[in-house]
Amino acid sequence: MADHQEANVTLPSEPVSVSAARRYVARVLTEWGLATDTDFADSIQLIVSELATNAVQHTFGQSPTFTVELRLEREEQLHLGVTDSHPRWPRRLPAAVQQDNGRGMVIIRCLAKECGGRLTVTPTADGGKTVWIALPWSIPMQS
Repeated sequence: MADHQEANVTLPSEPVSVSAARRYVARVLTEWGLATDTDFADSIQLIVSELATNAVQHTFGQSPTFTVELRLEREEQLHLGVTDSHPRWPRRLPAAVQQDNGRGMVIIRCLAKECGGRLTVTPTADGGKTVWIALPWSIPMQS
């Protein structure tokens, strides 16, 4: 059994790609042994939706694509990253700000924390960024 698994997909920065990203992640994680009817799977699906939505909505046409990357290390840690080429990093809005949107990063941070994980943002070589979520993985890999 490999101690490192990887999968990634690059999608156009269009609203329809959000559901494509969710389906892709669900398929890969099912192949890696995650049951689809668990709270953990639901949390990952919501995290993917929010990250992909951010990559589509907040890059203002400056990132024609976004990439979803999954890495499973030693069956202990799942890394989920969404990369776009827009230079602006996500910002946390103050709780007092009244907006109909802009709460995606709050949702993502809460879900990651609830699952025992963390969120980080790293720069890319082309001036964009990757928003990473690292989550503990306790599901045995399928052979």
